[in-house]
Amino acid sequence: MKLTASHRRLIMDEAAAAYPAECCGLLVGTGSNVEGWTVTRVVPAANVAPPEPGHSIRDRFEVDPQTRFDLERELRGQPDAVIGHYHSHPDHPAEPSATDLAKAFEPSLIWIIASARAGEATGIAAFRLSNGAFEAIALEILDGE
Repeated sequence: MKLTASHRRLIMDEAAAAYPAECCGLLVGTGSNVEGWTVTRVVPAANVAPPEPGHSIRDRFEVDPQTRFDLERELRGQPDAVIGHYHSHPDHPAEPSATDLAKAFEPSLIWIIASARAGEATGIAAFRLSNGAFEAIALEILDGE
């Protein structure tokens, strides 16, 4: 998966700013499991997941459906499409959780997860669903963009 340095920075900045809550957004681009993916745009979205009972912080994510709807409408007839989403894991590694797997219902989407600790983004990784489990995919950061 190819991601520009500025896209990576945007995701990491979102993860740091949302801390200790989770941030989320959509990935626009091109590609497939065969040829790989290229992100051409990162679209931050409101996290509309309600806090878990007894918690005051959003420790789950749900991309605002209106953002997704509007973006899908905007992309009609264009070569780019929604190819994935990103979210952060405050005080946890940049790897899928059991909750992520339980809520994964679009197997064609790429998942980018950013880790944040103490209000600073500390890592980023990419995954895809394969045979009911997450599989890490190489994340190539393109410089100069």
